[in-house]
Amino acid sequence: MKQAVLLSGGIDSICLTYGIKPDIAYTIDYGQRVAGREIYVSKYICQKLGIEHKIIHINCSSLGTGSLAGTENINIAPSEEWWPYRNQLLITFASMQAIKDKVSSLFLASVKSDNFHKDGTSIFYQLIHNLVSYQEGSINIYCPTLEYYSHELVTKYNVPIDLLTIAHSCHISNLACGKCSGCLKQLKVRYEIGIE
Repeated sequence: MKQAVLLSGGIDSICLTYGIKPDIAYTIDYGQRVAGREIYVSKYICQKLGIEHKIIHINCSSLGTGSLAGTENINIAPSEEWWPYRNQLLITFASMQAIKDKVSSLFLASVKSDNFHKDGTSIFYQLIHNLVSYQEGSINIYCPTLEYYSHELVTKYNVPIDLLTIAHSCHISNLACGKCSGCLKQLKVRYEIGIE
């Protein structure tokens, strides 16, 4: 059976992909504003690592909120980029493709600083693992990065700097805005690992 990773083209998912070298990487265009750049970066990473890359297109933009969707946040949003049930949505879409690809394990990268989102916690990943693995296909959901900060993943997996410099974390544009929380996180990580 095969292993797959959910690859968005951000630093965390690039580190995980480099670290585990899965058989397949899935990038999902779910209607987010930055899908074009996420696909470009993810395709590049997979070509460099010799990993099969599949793009899943399902437009859910009418269901999104916040900066990733280009809409106002609803009042329960924990952050400006919050999109309701996003990780659950992505895991479901990836799992649907994974069954066809005979994948037994799907890996995702959430880090310590994501735990203010309920879907960035160990409890969420245990619950979603139980749900998906219970169903036909018995796909296991793993998030081995939860106990690390992004800059620690770079060290843990010894990721080459050239792969990290192409990472895209902007929530607003296919060209980094430099101001949103995704861009600020990437700038912080670059500083922490010594990229000028």
